[in-house]
Amino acid sequence: MLTPTDIRAELITRFGESAFLTQATADGLPTLWTGADLLRDVLAYLKREASVAYLMLYDITVIDERAREHRDGLPASNFTVVYHLLALEPVREIRLKVALTGEPPSVPSIADLWSNANWYEREAWDMFGVTFEGHPNLRRILMPPTWEGHPLRKDHYARATEVDPFSLPPERMQVEEDALHFKPEEWGMARESADSEFMFLNLGPNHPSVHGVFRVVVQLDGEEILGAVPDIGYHHRGAEKMGERQSWHTYIPYTDRVDYLGGVMNELPYVMAMEQMLGIEVPPRARVSRVMLCELFRIMSHLLFLGTFIQDIGGMSPIFYMFTDRQKVYDIIEAICGFRMHPAYFRIGGMAMDLPEGWDRKVREFLDWFPERLDEYERMAMRNDLTIRRTRGIGAMTPEEAIDWGATGPMLRATGYRWDLRKERPYAGYDEFEFDVPVGTRGDCYDRAMVRLEEMRQSVRIVRQCLANMPGGEYKSDHRMTTPPPKERTMQDIETLIAHFLTVSWGPVVPPGECEGMVEGTKGLNSYYITSDGGTMSYRTRIRTPSFAHLQMIPFLSRGHMVPDLIAIIASIDFVMADVDR
Repeated sequence: MLTPTDIRAELITRFGESAFLTQATADGLPTLWTGADLLRDVLAYLKREASVAYLMLYDITVIDERAREHRDGLPASNFTVVYHLLALEPVREIRLKVALTGEPPSVPSIADLWSNANWYEREAWDMFGVTFEGHPNLRRILMPPTWEGHPLRKDHYARATEVDPFSLPPERMQVEEDALHFKPEEWGMARESADSEFMFLNLGPNHPSVHGVFRVVVQLDGEEILGAVPDIGYHHRGAEKMGERQSWHTYIPYTDRVDYLGGVMNELPYVMAMEQMLGIEVPPRARVSRVMLCELFRIMSHLLFLGTFIQDIGGMSPIFYMFTDRQKVYDIIEAICGFRMHPAYFRIGGMAMDLPEGWDRKVREFLDWFPERLDEYERMAMRNDLTIRRTRGIGAMTPEEAIDWGATGPMLRATGYRWDLRKERPYAGYDEFEFDVPVGTRGDCYDRAMVRLEEMRQSVRIVRQCLANMPGGEYKSDHRMTTPPPKERTMQDIETLIAHFLTVSWGPVVPPGECEGMVEGTKGLNSYYITSDGGTMSYRTRIRTPSFAHLQMIPFLSRGHMVPDLIAIIASIDFVMADVDR
């Protein structure tokens, strides 16, 4: 088994000790700094030659270091590019950092090493202005083409009140509309071949089948898809920028709005990262309650997926049944958390409040009723001849292709690759539960749907175990960084009153450091990579979402198919645009 020390020693043996500087982090992940001149060689070695193959490029992000105060022992840097690699067998992670001081900051592209690096590098340029030399088409991806500046730089404003009120006079509107005009040549697309003229079809950004504010421009030769350009960013709200202006506690409600169908599943990686950073142990009751609520949200998300998936390929009835079923789960969530879609129920160290009296009755009633509904959906929707003919063999991929594109969750498992973070590297107490990991065989649209249907059955198993084995005790850790003094004592002495006021209004002062929390979300791997500079707010909050990686695959998955097949492919990916754009 390779340890962080082993991979560092292996890299030093290959490239020399002077090539790396080791950084300690709160999560213990091996974090190494190297030079831009060695970057491609080191990354290629980790992917192809290392004793443990880091096959997946999990994320690329940037940190604007110019306002950071606590950088003891780190290389001089204005902007730091962070490469996050993931090995699946065994599960290992490594961060590689490159310090940049020039203007514009520049680093070689690795889009030829990993297919999914294309969008991550475009995002890094869009948000921070880092140039990736050799990138095939480095242009804005989340911001409009006419945007000035790079929003995640520290010198870019964070609130609309910091600039003049927005206005859109006719001449400005014309500029914006002209900027959205699609020019095939800019994407390496020909307008014609020797014997035919291609057609370019604009789908979205408000077409029902693209599930939100998302646009795809499709290159067609007759009815066959030759290429596609996904256009995202219409729902970008600056969730990472918000993380730099909110206190550690008050940012929790913002996480719910990322994958807004995942509810508390968004909160979990954030609070897990903070708990690692602060050394907080979560009480058993809170740990099991978190798992139960996460799996209930997984069921709700998959129900919405299955209903809209069938609707997109021509079946109207299932979505009405499944939305009715989701209301039963929402009733449970509302009874426990007080809110339905965006509960903001998890806290650093536990939960906002204890499970209410009678919670077990509502959960038990749902568990006794729901499995038969799943059996009915399988017979009615998934064994239906229309579903099979519209989805089998459509948008298929192999495990190797899925990993190269950064696919995780049901997208990866549908290819037959049995990999689930809850099993491979259990977190939040998942090692205490028995459940299976469903997989497909073909990696096509049909398998992606069947995997999610079976995952709902497994979620029912997990929730049933939570119901049968819910521990007693506290619902939140009694830790000074997360729990204010008892309110009844605040009127007894001024010190307690001040401590209570500061804890509630500003939150804890988190020591300088970096930490990541990763979970198996409803749509794949979701993580928060947090950087603290020793204050009451995050210095850098990076949100890695599965939908961003998955949408990038549309040109690859749809090539050679027809437009109705593209609709099935889009439906099978299971994304929400808030999870893509953030």
